[in-house]
Amino acid sequence: MPTTSIMPIIKVPDPILRQRALPVSEITDGTRQLIEDMVATMYDAPGIGLAAPQVNIGQRIIVMDCGKKEEPNLIQMINPEITGISEAHTVLEEGCLSIPDQTADVERPAEVEVKYLNQDGMSQSLVATGLLAACVQHEIDHLNGVLFIDHISRLKRDMILRRVMKELRKSTVDK
Repeated sequence: MPTTSIMPIIKVPDPILRQRALPVSEITDGTRQLIEDMVATMYDAPGIGLAAPQVNIGQRIIVMDCGKKEEPNLIQMINPEITGISEAHTVLEEGCLSIPDQTADVERPAEVEVKYLNQDGMSQSLVATGLLAACVQHEIDHLNGVLFIDHISRLKRDMILRRVMKELRKSTVDK
């Protein structure tokens, strides 16, 4: 088995983050290796979720682990699709590896049902609540070119983007 690689994480304002990812048409050894690399990258970041567009791959693949350190709960989804949402909503603080060091309260459905393919191409479904529900919605948003800041007020979004761009300019000057 090949070793895993840590992949560079794409940051805003990179345009790939705004593109709709394409469905995976065939699950190959390359697809499985990409998933392993994404998992290694997510844990290294460290984060609780990562979508393929965040590592410059325009495919509908996400990985997540909302478990505790002592009880990991790794979930890998190919072509995930939300098939049901609850009427009840909840607000959780969200951040994003592609928008470093920025967080905001985001309101989303409290429960979602998702269908997807596993690495063997088998159809799976999952009912997610709490942090996992927010995470799966956040990562699927990435596959659709949507960022968590698109779910907050324009004022807050503009403030976050200004801070990120300021840090970006500062980091390029420091190099």
